[in-house]
Amino acid sequence: MAFSDDGPAMNKNILVKTIQTMNQHLPSKRTNLTELLTMEKPGVKGKDNTFFIMDRAELNLISESLPRFLWSRLRLPMLIEMSPDYGSGAARVQGEPEVELVAKVLGKVRPQAQTKQIIIYLAEVRELRRKLPTTTQYAFVANLRERIED
Repeated sequence: MAFSDDGPAMNKNILVKTIQTMNQHLPSKRTNLTELLTMEKPGVKGKDNTFFIMDRAELNLISESLPRFLWSRLRLPMLIEMSPDYGSGAARVQGEPEVELVAKVLGKVRPQAQTKQIIIYLAEVRELRRKLPTTTQYAFVANLRERIED
């Protein structure tokens, strides 16, 4: 029995479906810190309909780490984007308030104002997850654009 090779388009579709499956735990909508602090049971609903409760102590730590004007702009859970594009063991966190929070929690030099992303490495990813286990989640991403070989 022979198998046909549908080429790069087929492989890309398989990759997209695999990544979607790996990201089923992610929330359908992230919620800002201001709103979460007012909730009796702070949390978000995942795409798979599970409800993720966020620890109040973590929310308090976050609120103490960021200026109040950023609370309404910080979306939680914070996504730690894992991708081979960032290098082995590296991850990216996006968003100005998210970058400021990551730098503060990890004791890193504060990035320039309006920095929209930060790359962190495996030891830092582990430390961030240890300090903020209920307010961070892994997201798996891949660059699906064709790479041009020289």
